[in-house]
Amino acid sequence: MTDDDRIARLEAILAEQERTIEELSGQLAEQWTVVDRLRRKLDVLTERFLAVEEQSGADVPVTKPPHW
Repeated sequence: MTDDDRIARLEAILAEQERTIEELSGQLAEQWTVVDRLRRKLDVLTERFLAVEEQSGADVPVTKPPHW
């Protein structure tokens, strides 16, 4: 294997690695967008749940049924 062959092979490997890195970077950016959107939805739902919980009446005391 000549030096030119080795260099060409290394360049081909490098090009493939660069393409893979760019593809993974794009997928990672897309996943972060999804995570951020889900986090915002979770925050909204948490706030709604807490508001509903606050509006509900006082806790019902736990008592034994009359047949006990």
